[in-house]
Amino acid sequence: MDPDFWQQAWREGRTRFHQDRISPMLAAHWDAVGAARGSRVFVPLCGKTLDMPWLAGRGHRVLGVELSPIAVDAFFDALGATPEIRASKYGRHHLAGPYELILGDAFALDAAALADCNAVYDRAALIALPPDLRTRYLGELYARLPAGCRGLVVTLEYPQVEKDGPPFSVGEAEVRGSLGRDWTVDLLERRDILADEPGFVAEGLTALSTMAYAIRRNRSL
Repeated sequence: MDPDFWQQAWREGRTRFHQDRISPMLAAHWDAVGAARGSRVFVPLCGKTLDMPWLAGRGHRVLGVELSPIAVDAFFDALGATPEIRASKYGRHHLAGPYELILGDAFALDAAALADCNAVYDRAALIALPPDLRTRYLGELYARLPAGCRGLVVTLEYPQVEKDGPPFSVGEAEVRGSLGRDWTVDLLERRDILADEPGFVAEGLTALSTMAYAIRRNRSL
């Protein structure tokens, strides 16, 4: 899944992954994460998600990273905000109010870039990646988050043989195994959503669930 795939998806408006509402799992389970008010929340592959204003409304600062300039521009346009723009080795930073969105590659972010992110919210990043990149993503990028970081990870699970991703099916065993001993992982909810997703039914899916996990990076690193 190379960057050109996502760039083209935004250019052609193939953005079914963008939700026109707050994620129900975020609203239901963010409090269980235990992120303090004022925490900086890392949102990888953030797009223009409405979940970012929801997090800001809860008193958080948001650090997003996104490949598509169309998505970044659309996010600030929807807010009616003109961001300050500056460049760094990570990409082009767009800053306005509690938001900082980096137009760049999430894999290029190092521990210094994420040092003050004491929370992470992942609804659309993990499930956007094929298996080889998921292993690298959780094993490398999540390893750069600081000790004590807390987060909410939302995934989908369905018979992968019935559909080509993205989004991909990511099971509980993979989440736990990839995060390994560095993270504590708690499954908060498994919810059957097939009846609410006619597009997936039309693609031939016979089962579809979403899961929410609370994660916490162990301090003994």
